[in-house]
Amino acid sequence: MERSRGGLTTKIHAVTDRTACPCLAITEGQTHDIKAAKELLSGLKQRQLILADKAYDADWLRRQIEAQGAVHNIPNRKGKTWDSCFSKSLYKDRNLVERFFNKIKYFRRIATRYDKLGSSYFAMGKLVNIFKLVIFDATGFI
Repeated sequence: MERSRGGLTTKIHAVTDRTACPCLAITEGQTHDIKAAKELLSGLKQRQLILADKAYDADWLRRQIEAQGAVHNIPNRKGKTWDSCFSKSLYKDRNLVERFFNKIKYFRRIATRYDKLGSSYFAMGKLVNIFKLVIFDATGFI
């Protein structure tokens, strides 16, 4: 991963749903969020609803989602001439992703990025995700 003045920087990207384990990807810290979207959204199901923030507002991404038979609900960036259909009431469910990131930040090794290699950091993220599903979600702790 890339090094900045503060040390190694990494972004974790996640696609979550209500029942299954999230799909994870990591990129360098300075990489735009949409770079990981193509990989993460490659296995969509028919009529699956995709909720994403404004960083994922790209026409090619919307076409990819629609080509797989899924439905997107992504707000438009400012200054965009073409407006897509957007529902604020559906968008409220996007907090599932935010809650996922909140839960994995309880693990200090993930929150502070102790691992030097990106592969080690990614593996630890997967391990934390499994631990989160087994312990936290099963007991209703968080």
